[in-house]
Amino acid sequence: MNTVEDNLSELRKEIVPYKPIIIAVTKYFDASKLVEAYEDGLRNFGENRVQDALKKFASLPDEVRKNSKFHLIGHLQSNKVKKAVGAFDLIQSVDSLKLAKAISEEAEHQGIVQKILLQVNNANEEAKSGFDVNDLKQCFAEIISLKGIKVEGLMNIAPITDEESLHKLFEGMKALKEQLEKDYSYELKELSMGMSSDYKIALEHGSTMIRIGRKLFM
Repeated sequence: MNTVEDNLSELRKEIVPYKPIIIAVTKYFDASKLVEAYEDGLRNFGENRVQDALKKFASLPDEVRKNSKFHLIGHLQSNKVKKAVGAFDLIQSVDSLKLAKAISEEAEHQGIVQKILLQVNNANEEAKSGFDVNDLKQCFAEIISLKGIKVEGLMNIAPITDEESLHKLFEGMKALKEQLEKDYSYELKELSMGMSSDYKIALEHGSTMIRIGRKLFM
């Protein structure tokens, strides 16, 4: 088994000339692995479950906790919104107008602005969360008007499929981002696309964040 340092070095070679933010997906690993990744230079960490993540964060050394950014990349249930808001630097998995409103309301209650990404299910997978493309276009204006949130960009989770389909899905996300920016004069800085199996294709289509788990830690 390679070390995180070895895997990270290989990954960095593979993503040249792109310069995405590497989000180390630590959901299946304990705090010691997160610390190891931190010591190897990573500063962005992705977790799926709010409760598990908060326990892990609490056990981290102060330096790691203060100098890292934490991303929620898993589905956020409405009953976990109060715990998630303020605990994560970026909630990537906002998949409905209802959830966006709930996050905004809680953030206003806490006196903060919560940064979020809008998760898009542009593969139309029934088993996955995310906005339908047309639904997002219809409610985008309302979402960006919410005072307690700042929409930083879009996110998707592509299915395991052939390369041609992946190219189309990631290009579709890029086109959606550009269309929303144009139609609403609103900057969407981030496009979170690509995981261990498909990040190279995602980068070709403008991904600014890649979410890497097993390629780093296995």
